Amino acid sequence: MFADLAEQLRIREQKGLRRTRQIVDSPQASHITIDGRDYLAFSSNDYLGLANHPELIASACDGARRYGVGAGASHLVNGHSAAHHDLEAALAAFTGFPQALLFSTGYMANIGMVTALAGREDAVFADKLNHASLNDAALLSRAQFIRYPHCDLAALEQRLATVQARRKLVISDAVFSMEGDIAPIRRLIALCERYHAWLLLDDAHGFGVLGEQGRGSLFLPENAHTHSPNLVYMATLGKAAGVSGAFVAAQPEVIETLIQSARSYIYTTATPPLLAHALLTSMRLIEQDEWRREALQRNMAQLKQSVQSLPWKLLPSNTPIQPLLTGDSAEAVRISQALREHGILVPAIRPPTVPQGAARLRISLSAAHRPEDVQRLTDALHELASA
Repeated sequence: MFADLAEQLRIREQKGLRRTRQIVDSPQASHITIDGRDYLAFSSNDYLGLANHPELIASACDGARRYGVGAGASHLVNGHSAAHHDLEAALAAFTGFPQALLFSTGYMANIGMVTALAGREDAVFADKLNHASLNDAALLSRAQFIRYPHCDLAALEQRLATVQARRKLVISDAVFSMEGDIAPIRRLIALCERYHAWLLLDDAHGFGVLGEQGRGSLFLPENAHTHSPNLVYMATLGKAAGVSGAFVAAQPEVIETLIQSARSYIYTTATPPLLAHALLTSMRLIEQDEWRREALQRNMAQLKQSVQSLPWKLLPSNTPIQPLLTGDSAEAVRISQALREHGILVPAIRPPTVPQGAARLRISLSAAHRPEDVQRLTDALHELASA
């Protein structure tokens, strides 16, 4: 039994696919300490630089004094605190939906939503480049699982028109985590309304970063505040919001269905209420600190300008996710390791996470990065390109 596991690990090691964990000795920030060495990090999803914000730390301490540390029970027993309730109301109002529901993680939110809304007699239509949690959720639902080419709405429409199912559910990232591009949300909503389908939108990488006051991808100008009754919206709270957890926002009937049927909500202890209390402060900072999103935009513009002459090209992205395409996996690993030797963290992303021949460096920008940080990264990339 253990020999089989050891052989699988050996094969992963041989293929360069074995993952390793790093022990971070410092708070999350643009500069972090790992095993006693300081690094400039372009590897975090802390897009607004809130994970170590003093006001959030103070709110977490205040929440611990008011509510204790653990929730002690699931939401449906007696673990649903006033802090959870207040945060759900604030998130619904912030995103423009009637109601919202908290989950412990984005993974659990996606699993809970898809399995509650789709079953054996239904069909789930998924973008080819969706996050793994959406794919896993579709498989667990036991619905017919139909994938369509990335952002190819003509292909999606053909599938919606021909597949017969009791219920149709389209699932898509809003911002694709390895590409950095944005789904055609307005057109997706129109298509789902035409074919009487639900649209589940995962805005993990858009919430707090995109749209008016950071309200997410739905508030980008091209989406014109589109809020269809067919839309079920999910966003995480451990990326731009800087804390932990996730939420789903939708019509009351959908939220009540999730409360009654989403197993990843029902059968787990509620997140510590102190985190919900801290997130209320995070929501205020997201809404009022427009300078954070402006800093992100400046960092993105500086990076794009500075890498134009490199042999590796940035994929088109107007989000903090800036993928630098190398194509070859060994090249991506070489550059990532060389940057690490320079004291800079940028992860190499390889198959199977991305398609064969599409290996890349995933550069994640933050409002906490200073112009000299971006310059240090691009100087190192130019040095490696000319070596």
